[in-house]
Amino acid sequence: MEDLLVDSVFNGDREAQIQAASQFGELSSRQKQKLVERGVIVPLVSMLRSQDYEAIEAALLSLLSLAYGSERNKIRIVKSGVVPVLLELIQCESEALIELTLAAMLILSSCAANKLAIASSGAIQLIVGILNGDLGNNNGGISIQAKIDAIATLHNLSTCHQLIPPIVSSGVIYPLLQIIHGSEKSSELAEKAIALLENIVSLSENALQEIAATGCAIRAFVEVIEEGSLQCKEHAVSILLMLCQSCRDRYRGSILREGVMPGLLQLSVDGTWRAKNMARELLLLLRDCSDYGSRSTQSKHELMEQIMQEIDSEGERVAETTLRLVEEMIAKLSTR
Repeated sequence: MEDLLVDSVFNGDREAQIQAASQFGELSSRQKQKLVERGVIVPLVSMLRSQDYEAIEAALLSLLSLAYGSERNKIRIVKSGVVPVLLELIQCESEALIELTLAAMLILSSCAANKLAIASSGAIQLIVGILNGDLGNNNGGISIQAKIDAIATLHNLSTCHQLIPPIVSSGVIYPLLQIIHGSEKSSELAEKAIALLENIVSLSENALQEIAATGCAIRAFVEVIEEGSLQCKEHAVSILLMLCQSCRDRYRGSILREGVMPGLLQLSVDGTWRAKNMARELLLLLRDCSDYGSRSTQSKHELMEQIMQEIDSEGERVAETTLRLVEEMIAKLSTR
């Protein structure tokens, strides 16, 4: 069977190549590896250069199948010169092909050895263009799944720290904020976008300053803390904490004016372990006193009264449940 597939991919006509490529997904990992050793990646990449939709789709699916679960195959596929071909396909008119191509980019970018090669090909700027809505068909751009894969690809690349500057300079911050602002806050799309933002901001002061200068940013993060999934909330409070830590005097008022306190108090009790700790730290930074490091000298009553006054000063209506959350948060703070 393997001999027939290899011969068909290398020497067969259009139909034979498509049929052979379509069977790759049914093979065992060992069989796939044997095909790779016999050089099938090269003709599959050649099929991607054709103008034949069916051939391109079959080749993409085959390459995805060969790459999945094998770091060695991912490296070989990139070394075959596939990345420039994939970047051309991303700009085609077919939404289905764009989705498959982005899925391939996502898998290939998960391999550490491929990250620099993918970035140097111009992939970052092109993917950011996708998020900006510059690419896709004329009926509203690309699908949600394609956007998720595009963001996940950038996230893979961002784990290579030397790629952070080109990612930031690509203009990615604004489209990510727009996605977070306009999406369901508990959706996978919002979660991917805010996770990428946190990763970038944690490694780039320029990215943090760009976020601070964007009007909708703080409001979007507060909305995520109120409405997002547990992971989304964790990423959002992390970004707000980094922002406040970078210049408390400058950003404290902006954060408070967006009504962050109730959601932050809730998160300090019900969030993930990491989110709880960050929420409590941010609450202390948001207190209306300059010596926020002296919390150990304040009584539980004084600290609770101060936080409640700040909530009132921001126009928040404090319900009984919010009071309970304050009391629970203060009790936990006092034991640290």
